Amino acid sequence: MGEEQTYLLGLDAGNTVIKAVLFDQDGRQVAMQALDGQTATPAPGHVERDLGELWQNAGQVIRGCIEEAGISARQIAGVGCAGHGNGLYALDKSGAPLIGIQSLDTRAAELAEDLSETHGSDLHKICLQKPWPSQTPVLLAWVKRHQPEIYDRIGTVFLCKDFITHQLTGIKVSDISDMSGCGLTRMPACRYDAELMHLYGLQDALSMLPALVEPAEIAGHVTAAAAAQTGLIEGTPVIGGYFDVISSALGSGVCRAGEASIIAGTWSVNQVFSPEPVLDSSVFMASGFAPGRFVNIDSSATSAVNLEWYVRELVERGAHVDDPFGQCNNLVAEVTPAPDDPICQPFLYGSGQGAQFRGGYFGLAGWHGEGHLLRALFEGVVFEHRRHIEVLRGAGLDFDTAVLSGGGSRSPHWPQIFADCLDRKIRVSEAKETGALGAAIGVAVAVGLAEDYESAVARMTRTKAEFTPNPSMRRHYDQRYALYSELNATLQPLWARLGAMQTGQCDENGS
Repeated sequence: MGEEQTYLLGLDAGNTVIKAVLFDQDGRQVAMQALDGQTATPAPGHVERDLGELWQNAGQVIRGCIEEAGISARQIAGVGCAGHGNGLYALDKSGAPLIGIQSLDTRAAELAEDLSETHGSDLHKICLQKPWPSQTPVLLAWVKRHQPEIYDRIGTVFLCKDFITHQLTGIKVSDISDMSGCGLTRMPACRYDAELMHLYGLQDALSMLPALVEPAEIAGHVTAAAAAQTGLIEGTPVIGGYFDVISSALGSGVCRAGEASIIAGTWSVNQVFSPEPVLDSSVFMASGFAPGRFVNIDSSATSAVNLEWYVRELVERGAHVDDPFGQCNNLVAEVTPAPDDPICQPFLYGSGQGAQFRGGYFGLAGWHGEGHLLRALFEGVVFEHRRHIEVLRGAGLDFDTAVLSGGGSRSPHWPQIFADCLDRKIRVSEAKETGALGAAIGVAVAVGLAEDYESAVARMTRTKAEFTPNPSMRRHYDQRYALYSELNATLQPLWARLGAMQTGQCDENGS
């Protein structure tokens, strides 16, 4: 008999869906299972999830993935989890699940503004971030101020994937990529800092932070209880795991300094790798995932999540649609772009420029159809990616080619719009589940199946397609991007009034 094949299990825990994906040592997908969890909105701006359901779903997809592959769980060399960054996931002092706040939550918008005004510059000097509404320490400070009865019960502060890792291993741990990505570490050392916590008003919360490890470091091993829940073998190694944007970049084939990754998913993520983090305060954040390995990121919740909302609310409304996203792409294909097409503002969940930003369409006319609405949405998402990339370029982080991943990369049209609007070559990786693959790459490094990130990425990732900018479209996108930018600037005072009306701070005259 031949030697048994070895496999790597990558988990990807997003804001709603959790996936378990099994890969062989060449990074080829063997099996995949996914489940969509429930999101609760108990108040405007509040976006939460039940942690019990999250773990139940995790166990179900892991077991289903192993069964689908038809392998023995003993063949799995290790498990790695990537998860959405920021938000707030907490255990109580007894180690039981307490609260799960997702990274789309905006309840702390006012507090984020206050912290920015009072300590924004000092905070940036330490963690290379300024406060923003869904940032983990800002949410923790909000809970301390507005829900002290919950704050007093907190024993451990986690990120999304840390909760899964804890359930698998019983170990309370986080990794440096997630904790640096949420503004809770001193940079570039990627370590906790008392001065930093004091600036957030969380000087009493340092003991709530879990032990730090590198992502590609074995953090613990699957417990007997977790083995019974998941079908894994007790003692299987589990690594520290990743901030999902870094994991997705690795899984798409990006790991070297100067390389760029664009993720069109829930968030518009635009990132360039470097040996040191940039210190420019205009850049949204920097995250470290190993010594001499940093990712400089500009992002906001303004990407393909807009199409997901459109499909859920307008395409699937009680009607049976076999392939709603395919239908949307077909409608986009029917439209010949025109300079005066509608402009879409992709701010359903606010913007990195301000939580008061709102989504909308501008310039609709009677001759426009649904295809025009959808193409405008595709363009609006890319325009916001372009704005982020211009911030990175202004900080000296330029690139000629970027790898596009996330749900938007699966569209037959979106990658070309990216290439044309950004005037950059766009590559799309072969792997569909790049976040899970990045976690599996980390497992390969941790258990010794790969010498380093470069060799693991070279072996386990491949390019599926490349899109070259069409020079004839450059003027079209430049003109429309200028209009998009001017429109957003013009509407900011009106969005602020809308926000004031929501909170009851506006008088009868709307001022």
